[in-house]
Amino acid sequence: MKEQTIFELLHTMDKVTNNLIIQWNKMFNENLGISHILILSHLRSSGKSRPSDIAKSLGLTPPTLTHLAEKLVQKELVVRIVDESDRRIINLGITEKGIEMVNRAHQEGVVLRKNLFKKLSDEEKQQLLAIYEKLDS
Repeated sequence: MKEQTIFELLHTMDKVTNNLIIQWNKMFNENLGISHILILSHLRSSGKSRPSDIAKSLGLTPPTLTHLAEKLVQKELVVRIVDESDRRIINLGITEKGIEMVNRAHQEGVVLRKNLFKKLSDEEKQQLLAIYEKLDS
């Protein structure tokens, strides 16, 4: 593959991803970004977690995680939990309101994906899946 073609491919993939993010932000009118929802999803599936562990799991820097978590705490979607055995350790835990928010975000994501992929035939969807699986291996 020519180098120019690789850059065209990467550029097109970025455009699709950016377009999806923009569409999702318009649909999900909660003043939360995708990174916020990823944190909520992590907490829903993993339970209370140390911010450094969440940051590592999601590929975020600790300062970025701290900034994102502050907004989630302010919106009462997440709470800080002090470890009783070592009061220096602070975990984050998802609230019921946070669970409802992440569930709603996932429902909106399903609608967005359906709208995106309805442009593709079943065969094209299978081809796309096979390509991504091959790239991921």
